[in-house]
Amino acid sequence: MSVAAIGFLYAGATLSAMLAGIPIAFALGFVALAFMYFFMPGASLDTVAQNVYEEMASITLLSIPLFILKGAAIGRSKAGQDLYSAMHAWMHRIPGGLGIANVFACALFAAMAGSSPATCSAIGSAGIPEMRKRGYSPGFAAGIIAAGGTLGILLPPSITMILYAVAAEQSLGRLFLAGIGPGLLLVGLFATWSVYRFRAEYAAAKVAYERNGTASAILAEDTYSMRQRFSTLPRVLPFVILLTGVMVALYGGYATPSETAGLGGLLALGLIAVIYGVWRPKDVSPILTATLRESTMLMLIIGMSLLYAYVMSYLHISQSAAAAIVAMQLSPWVLLVTILGLVILLGFFLPPVSIILMTAPIILPPLKAAGFDLVWFGVVMTITMEMGLIHPPVGLNIFVIKNIAPDIPLKDIIWGTLPFVILMAVAILILCLVPGIAMWLPNWLLPTTR
Repeated sequence: MSVAAIGFLYAGATLSAMLAGIPIAFALGFVALAFMYFFMPGASLDTVAQNVYEEMASITLLSIPLFILKGAAIGRSKAGQDLYSAMHAWMHRIPGGLGIANVFACALFAAMAGSSPATCSAIGSAGIPEMRKRGYSPGFAAGIIAAGGTLGILLPPSITMILYAVAAEQSLGRLFLAGIGPGLLLVGLFATWSVYRFRAEYAAAKVAYERNGTASAILAEDTYSMRQRFSTLPRVLPFVILLTGVMVALYGGYATPSETAGLGGLLALGLIAVIYGVWRPKDVSPILTATLRESTMLMLIIGMSLLYAYVMSYLHISQSAAAAIVAMQLSPWVLLVTILGLVILLGFFLPPVSIILMTAPIILPPLKAAGFDLVWFGVVMTITMEMGLIHPPVGLNIFVIKNIAPDIPLKDIIWGTLPFVILMAVAILILCLVPGIAMWLPNWLLPTTR
């Protein structure tokens, strides 16, 4: 059987397993083992455990459960609510300031937790009820939080970028740094849309009030004294210091990413113990349980995805697919658009973890041959995968929002997120026109990050 025929059979078997409702990790593992049995030497099955271990024996991957611990510790505390309250107090005078406060709170929390679902849950549980109470439409409120949560896979520490660094064999420190500029760009775009949408809803509410005398809560104005503003800072500043300390340790060359993750996890546990009194075994146990559950699930997906990619490579499927793409002699930009279109399509069915590990062996060689910088592409691919977090049918953040605000119709949540999907596409276009946003890396940082 030709390599092309085996490749199509491999893709068809994978799609069938996923459509059958088999969990992603088991679907990938089942397909990989089946093709090892039928198309590889019999002895290959005896080395499955060894192959998976060798693929996962990476010091970089060690940082994943440690960053998850850090995110779980912060997510289980009231840090998200306190962060949101502080942002709102300082931004309430800006039109749409409540929406902007939620975007900024999501960005800061994402930078501390590194998890999109955790960011949605922590900020959304306080932000969505507050926005709705102040007259924001349910879809608008849900869209802000769902989109803000996606920043968790772009701003460092990002688990998605850790996996990309492993798959693309790129410097994790460079990737983390490259994500900061585009992350701030998305924050700016999201905040701008929040102001525009707020003004539209405010104007509509004002017209309705003048017509029939019905006053919407969106017309009310909040006031905070300077004393009230400063009173919100003591509970937030320690976590900002935590974020700054972790970044200095990593980019100053004082610690590797794995050591930084461990340091961040311990500091986060210490801070919630001191600030929120979360130190008793019954309080810490849910944090450790959540960390263990999420880490196990994620590492199982990673392990099976790596085995899946190993079988693809052994059967020369990935090499042949990459060679076929190169042989098409597409212009660099057409190649990039085609690959990003494939990533968007896969985002309808797969989480970012699986997309990276399954497609990297196929798409990275042609991109490198076309002259694209793989660190820059890692950022662009991450933003593209962010779209998959807020568009159906998978749209993980959509279902997180539905869980914390079950009375908001799913249709309203989806319509509320669509403008942010468009803004992400705009951000990708800007990065293509101005790649320096992601490639600003200072030379003095490059030798010390690893």
